[in-house]
Amino acid sequence: MTALHRAHVAAIPFENLDVALGRQVPLDLKSLQGKLVDRRRGGYCYEQNSLLAAALEHIGFQVAGRGARNRSRGATLPPVTHAVLAVTIDGEQWLADVGFGWQGVLEPVPLRAGARVEQSGWTFGIGVEDEGIHVLRALRPEGWTDLYAFSPQTLYPGDFTVMNHYSSSHPQSRFLGQVVAQRPGADVRRALVRETLSSVRADGSAEERIVHTAELAATLETEFGIELDSEERAGLERLHAAGV
Repeated sequence: MTALHRAHVAAIPFENLDVALGRQVPLDLKSLQGKLVDRRRGGYCYEQNSLLAAALEHIGFQVAGRGARNRSRGATLPPVTHAVLAVTIDGEQWLADVGFGWQGVLEPVPLRAGARVEQSGWTFGIGVEDEGIHVLRALRPEGWTDLYAFSPQTLYPGDFTVMNHYSSSHPQSRFLGQVVAQRPGADVRRALVRETLSSVRADGSAEERIVHTAELAATLETEFGIELDSEERAGLERLHAAGV
């Protein structure tokens, strides 16, 4: 499972480009394989973790969906919109999540209070709060920070469909009206949000630069491995140039 999780993170970037282009985001396995594997595109949490769940279940792992609340944006209280997986191995549960973008884990993390893992210089931990809420945390130079929290309640494909509808179409969704592409690399983590490309290393050092419209397609390909067709490129360049 660790090898598959790492390989997925290394090969498939996090991105919202279909949402930005106003397209539907199907979650059936055929569509996911066609987009993320055959067309060398990426996707966000519902797409990525649905594909990983299918692969793990095919191998023989016991997989359950979970719904998480993002805590990486400070004191705001957003709805539960992040999809993660709980995988049971020999009676122990592990968090698997290939869909949290540049802040996400590289490998599965044991779902037990006080668990702490180091992954290529990046350190993550698990806390448990009231009502059995699990919290994924990341160790930064300034200390521990919460990434997201989730309950032990099992979610099913229909639940992910509802969450996907909100994230892809609700006016308050952070995925609408902007280009987002991210990759949690082992050496450096990169994120493109609107026109800003950010790079962060495990020691806390960071860089930022502005990506202009003429550079957008090349940046998506070289930094994130995303290959666009002519229609996608034209649509994203119009959105990027408008500064929406």
